[in-house]
Amino acid sequence: MPGTVTAPAPQRTASAGQPPGGRSVKIAVALCIVTILLAVLDSNIVSSATVPIVRDLDPVHGVDRIPWLIAAYQLAATAALPLYGKLCDTLGSKKVFIGALAAFLTGSALCGMAQSMGELIAARAFQGIGGGGLMSVTMVVLRQLGTAGPKTGDGAKEGRGEEGKSSKAKGGDRKGSIGGIIAGAGMALGPWLGGALADHAGWRWIFYVNLPVGITVLIGAVFVVKLPVRTTRHRIDFLGAGLAAAFSTALLLLTEWGGEDHDWTSPVIVGLAVAAAVALGLFLWRQATAAEPILPLSLFRLRLMRYGFAIQGLVGVAMMGSIVYVMIYLQVVRGVAATSAGLFLVPMAIGMTVVGLVSGRLVAAGWSQKTFVVSGTVFASAALALLTTLDTDTGLWTVRGALLLMGIGFGQLIGQLIELVQDTAPPAQLGVATTGVRFFQTLGTALGASLFGAVLSRVYAAQGPGGTTSGIGRLTGTARDHALDAFVSSTDVVFACATGAMVLALVLATRLPGTRTRA
Repeated sequence: MPGTVTAPAPQRTASAGQPPGGRSVKIAVALCIVTILLAVLDSNIVSSATVPIVRDLDPVHGVDRIPWLIAAYQLAATAALPLYGKLCDTLGSKKVFIGALAAFLTGSALCGMAQSMGELIAARAFQGIGGGGLMSVTMVVLRQLGTAGPKTGDGAKEGRGEEGKSSKAKGGDRKGSIGGIIAGAGMALGPWLGGALADHAGWRWIFYVNLPVGITVLIGAVFVVKLPVRTTRHRIDFLGAGLAAAFSTALLLLTEWGGEDHDWTSPVIVGLAVAAAVALGLFLWRQATAAEPILPLSLFRLRLMRYGFAIQGLVGVAMMGSIVYVMIYLQVVRGVAATSAGLFLVPMAIGMTVVGLVSGRLVAAGWSQKTFVVSGTVFASAALALLTTLDTDTGLWTVRGALLLMGIGFGQLIGQLIELVQDTAPPAQLGVATTGVRFFQTLGTALGASLFGAVLSRVYAAQGPGGTTSGIGRLTGTARDHALDAFVSSTDVVFACATGAMVLALVLATRLPGTRTRA
């Protein structure tokens, strides 16, 4: 069949089917946790260093290219994600883990050596190809190590025997706890570390810092991580993955260029719209006919799965609108240094960490997961609504309070949505379901960066003193005051759009079927 490759069945080894044990497991788990932290850090480490990057590489037009700097990483990660699940099944998760980490480190080195915004954006895209697999493949590795929770294999569906109960009691809440702690630490450390390195060592070190840590993990993975050997034959749907990437790219370019670089009725925009529609149609056809699709359409027959994917995508959109543009507001409007701006996310990190710990244990004790998803969307919506009231002289404690609320909201959503999808997925489709929910989140994040960047530029162009947002730093007197007022109005519109996305997520969350984990 065109576009597919059948992998030869590997030989069973003595350790096949047997999980590793002893001290090596603890080391392997530590390596996985460091890898997840790298992934979380690099998804937001650039947010507080955008201004120093722009000043160095492109002080004239750089601010207008910030959305591309962020979206390039997310788009590449989105395009690569659908393949990772099947590659793990075919090649073994250890090989894919090493390959994804190597690509990520290569991209990090290229980012640090970039001499222009164009080079940096391209390098971020390459880095995103590896970064897209760091989180999802690492979760597969953790599951095979027996530490990521019980919802793997048949035990996820059955859960009726003593083994299923025991694994839930011992592992389920720990998974939520680890996820909350890592996400919270990443939210705090990422922007702060990015700002500190940009202020004191140069922005290039926000990428170079990945190299010693990542190389250590890479060496440890080669010699320490021992996983069961796969013996099942699988086909890799490269054609389906290519169509998914084509659709994502066309959709992102459509939202980035439409109405700004090109009129909505221009041949370029119309062509992109047609290309996105055609690519989506072909992708859906491919998923319906492929022997082993990368995103089986049968998953969408499950109500919880449909809503879970949609909510996760909206969460990606809203998170992009909050983190990046809060950082830009603090630096451009309030004159906060990059390092200090990163510290404003500490309340958000605290909220995510505490809620990640508490909600994971309560769900393991039998609380409904739907309760936390609904509650999370309520808190996140309230936080984003509060950010729409920002002005040039808003108290900075108001910003911190909004970010704390946001952390409480997102801390309930990120882990619980993935677990809901994993609980619902048929055992044989657990991998593609996990990468599927990550696909929707990263696609939402990429679209959020593009859409919100376009909204910011257009509102500022309509209300500002003329020119682009990149020229604010060179203005003085009344013109600067006018520009800052227009810029704040623009960010308020961005936060209003993010609020709308979270309110829609709240509506979908209320329609989730009631769920209760097995204690």
